[in-house]
Amino acid sequence: MSRATLRCLYYLLAAVVIVLDRLTKLFAARNIELNFGRVQVIPNFFSITNVENTGAAFSLFADWPQRVRVPMLVGFSTLAMLVVGYLLWKSAARFTWTGLAMAFILGGAIGNLYDRIRYGRVTDFLHIYVGSHSWPDFNLADSAIVCGAILLCIGLIFGDKTASQN
Repeated sequence: MSRATLRCLYYLLAAVVIVLDRLTKLFAARNIELNFGRVQVIPNFFSITNVENTGAAFSLFADWPQRVRVPMLVGFSTLAMLVVGYLLWKSAARFTWTGLAMAFILGGAIGNLYDRIRYGRVTDFLHIYVGSHSWPDFNLADSAIVCGAILLCIGLIFGDKTASQN
């Protein structure tokens, strides 16, 4: 596979993550009451909700003043997106776990960055819980970033040669 084709594949994967993230956030926002609505998917384990996160992961910085918080989070997300996009462009010599990971991370970062720039907050809607124990709500972009981080670890532990035998 040529470098150009591989780059297109990676960036297309990032674009798919962005589109799916937007569609799922719009679905939650339009169909589930903000902060109160809940659709139980797997009883006592998983629900679809609709909450707004003005902070970062786990609502970090949510209590900071908006005039400081939003530019800081937008700036950090923009920097991360540019670095990952550049690394993805430069490293696209062959299909690797690292390239796949960076495509997921790039798509997730852009998905959440869009929300921060447009709304000053991110819509979260995936809620996992067991009894009274609950994980903070998250979204598809967050999931893509976490999956990308896991793939980066796999690439570091086992080497990128495991993704493709060229």
